[in-house]
Amino acid sequence: EARLVESGGGLVQAGGSLRLSCKASRLLLNDYSIGWFRQAPGKEREGVSCIDMSDGNTYYADSVKGRFTISSDYAKNTFYLEMNSLKPEDTATYYCAAERAPVVAETFCLYYNGMDYWGKGTLVTVST
Repeated sequence: EARLVESGGGLVQAGGSLRLSCKASRLLLNDYSIGWFRQAPGKEREGVSCIDMSDGNTYYADSVKGRFTISSDYAKNTFYLEMNSLKPEDTATYYCAAERAPVVAETFCLYYNGMDYWGKGTLVTVST
């Protein structure tokens, strides 16, 4: 069974950094558009950062631009979210998702539904 598994979440002080990983099994990430999403308690899911498989273009939510970086290592079949200068408002469960189709990165993050695969999430807590 194909799946995505996130790791790297945890508790960090404001201003700190974390790197989230999303490891794919039984699917090849270079065939997929991929992205990171987050959901805080009581809030809707938010697209954080996404990559368009067809051209490698990326999208970042305004709230994370300049602080977060999405990357992929196809040799390891893993993609990452490097998070720096973390703020308490970044506290959320972070999910990775993949879709076996070329999707404009912004569209994938903001409007796309029905992704082929979702991870189960990793919790990020940023303390003051």
